[in-house]
Amino acid sequence: MTLATLRDVLQPALAEGYAVGGLVCLGWEDMRAFARAAEAEELPVILQTGPSCRAHTPLPVLGAMLRELADSVSVPVVAHLDHGYTAEECRIAIDCGYSSVMYDGSRKPLSQNIDETAAIAEMAHDAGVSCEGEIGFVGYAAGESSQGTDPDEAATFVRESGVDAVAISVGNVHLQQNREGGLDEARIRAIEAVTDIPLVIHGGSGVPVAQRTALARTSRICKFNIGTELRMVFGRELRAVLDADNEVFDRVSILSHLEGPLETAARAALRALAPETGESA
Repeated sequence: MTLATLRDVLQPALAEGYAVGGLVCLGWEDMRAFARAAEAEELPVILQTGPSCRAHTPLPVLGAMLRELADSVSVPVVAHLDHGYTAEECRIAIDCGYSSVMYDGSRKPLSQNIDETAAIAEMAHDAGVSCEGEIGFVGYAAGESSQGTDPDEAATFVRESGVDAVAISVGNVHLQQNREGGLDEARIRAIEAVTDIPLVIHGGSGVPVAQRTALARTSRICKFNIGTELRMVFGRELRAVLDADNEVFDRVSILSHLEGPLETAARAALRALAPETGESA
């Protein structure tokens, strides 16, 4: 079994100058494609399930699926709860076999975010599980606006919450379909100067690939969450299959055509974050 915690994969990344892909999963087919991509690239991967995935499939089922995939490959696989909004949700994920949880208190006042995140980090650590927190709010394309991370607040949050990694808001946006946004590197450097744990970028699909690669190798950013660009591949390939045969109806037959393109896209996303030498992590 290669099930790993977030700390297991991010600490080496921090020490050696690379980042790990947090690939957003919605179902078995994309999870399997992402695990196979990591195996092919000989790189660790973080398979993460967000609120929309959990609304569709219960946590006990997702936990079993993720652990099965970790068993199927030889590279480290993190089973990660993305955007957990309650302590109960994080507790259930831990009980269901997740090796990492992310508690999102970013919409709350700093002191409340710290207190709630610290309690969840303690619960996770007691179970041998990692915990990611968030300071500053990462907004949504055509939705809520971002609130950039204040470096001083980041320093306080990291010091008092006890998290293993912290997500920051530095120009990144969830659900962005292009790569034209770019990140505020001056703010990143200011945050780095006062924190000592791996940093996380949510909304990685909106970040130009060249900037992802450069920051993976030259900053404390050790995890890029990538979802939208992979979902776009899924949608494009699904339309192509249906357009090619307007009588096809079997789910297994349809989805079998999608895993190859998803694996190819995931391999490219993971490779862009890899060590400069291209060697396995």
